[in-house]
Amino acid sequence: MCRNITTLRGLEPPATDEEIQAAALQFVRKVTGVSKVSDATREPVEQATDEIAQIVARLLEDLPARRQPPPTVPPLRREDVRARIAARQAARDEHERMHELGIAHTH
Repeated sequence: MCRNITTLRGLEPPATDEEIQAAALQFVRKVTGVSKVSDATREPVEQATDEIAQIVARLLEDLPARRQPPPTVPPLRREDVRARIAARQAARDEHERMHELGIAHTH
């Protein structure tokens, strides 16, 4: 579960849709206590995340510019985090491929 929600206002370049969506999901997970999305929670979590992402995008557009940039770099802009995300996705893809091919494996 998230510890801190990343500050997106004042980033250069401005926050991307991916960063806004990640922050919205982080917020939804924090306030609901849902650390892993299941089939039972997927639809309401995704809907809330999309709605909050839209609200945040509008808010960031409407607020005046910051005088100073945020003190920390958002996780999605850090190379080590992007590498971990890519490795995790590659492992998921490989796991799905094994299922599709009927190859025995562990979970």
